[in-house]
Amino acid sequence: MNGLAISILIIFGLLLVGAILLQPGTKGGGLGASFGGGSANSAFGAQGATPFLSKATYWLAAAFLGTTLVIEILVVRQNRSVLDKVGDLPAIQTPVAPAAPAVPAPAVPQTPAPAKK
Repeated sequence: MNGLAISILIIFGLLLVGAILLQPGTKGGGLGASFGGGSANSAFGAQGATPFLSKATYWLAAAFLGTTLVIEILVVRQNRSVLDKVGDLPAIQTPVAPAAPAVPAPAVPQTPAPAKK
């Protein structure tokens, strides 16, 4: 059941992003202009697709919010929590290597750089 709800949430999220990107901005651009924005005026009337996309954005946002609430209710009813899963993880123990004695690095003779003329 959770997989279906998460799949629906992803679909609503992608549709919501698409509806937002297709809306024209303040200068009348928007992603919809790249797909032939002039044809939208004839299909949707004189105002174009703006009222339709606005309503679609509201409905998709409401569906997205509703789906997230359904997922949360499913998680609460199953008495699951992320914090409960942290306690079930085995403790990872890393072996501690003995400290190596501090040995100075060997001195590297440095040759002087040639002088520029």
